[in-house]
Amino acid sequence: MRIKDRLMLAVVPVVAAVLIRLIHLLVRTETVGVDHLKGCWQRGERVIISFWHDQLLLMVFGYPGKHAKLLISASKDGELLARTMKYFQQNTVRGSSSRGGRAAFRQMLELGKEPVDVVLTPDGPKGPRHELKDGVVQLARMSGRPVVPMAFACSRGHRFASWDKFIFPYPFCRGVYAFGEPVRFDAAEGVEVFRERLIAAMELNQQQAQAQLEVYGVSAI
Repeated sequence: MRIKDRLMLAVVPVVAAVLIRLIHLLVRTETVGVDHLKGCWQRGERVIISFWHDQLLLMVFGYPGKHAKLLISASKDGELLARTMKYFQQNTVRGSSSRGGRAAFRQMLELGKEPVDVVLTPDGPKGPRHELKDGVVQLARMSGRPVVPMAFACSRGHRFASWDKFIFPYPFCRGVYAFGEPVRFDAAEGVEVFRERLIAAMELNQQQAQAQLEVYGVSAI
C-alpha cells in the first residue's frame, strides 16, 4: 500500500467521524415510525434494515438499537467508511454485488442466525440510484427476516453530483428519520411480487419522512 493511501486511511476516518458528529449535533432531528422496528424486537425478531445510499451520512444516529452489522463495499471508499463506522461502535461486513458479493452474502446469511440486525443500502455501492437490487430480496427470502424500510429527509442541504445525489445536511436544518412497516417475504407470492411490495414500502416510508418536514412548513431537498 502506498504511503498516500496509508495516510488517507489513517486520517480520513477520524476527520469524517468528527464531522458526522458535529453535523448531527447541529441538525434538529426527530424520528417517526420507530414502533414498527421496536415491535419486531418485542416479538423476538431481528430485522433487515434497508435505506437508500444517498441518505447514508447520518443514519448511524437514526438507528435506536445496539446490535447491528452493516454491509459495506469492499472498495477503497468502502474501507474508509468501514473504518469511520468503528468510531461509532458499528460492525461491518465487507462486500457488494460487484466485489466480494458472494462471500459477503454468505456471511450475511450466517448473521441471520445471530441476535443482530443487518443493515444495507439496496442500491449501493454504485447504483443505479434508488433501484432495488437483488441482494436484499434474496436475504429476506433465505433468512426469513422481515425488511424494515428506513429513510432520512432534511429541509436544507447539498446534493453532490454523484450517482446517488448524496445528501449533506446543512447545520440548523430539520431532519427526519422514518421507519416503515416490516415487509415479509411470502413464498406463495414469489420474488418479483415481494420486490415490488418492498419498493412500494420504501417509497411510502420516504414520503412519510418528507411529510413530517412539511408539518413545520419546510420541504425536503
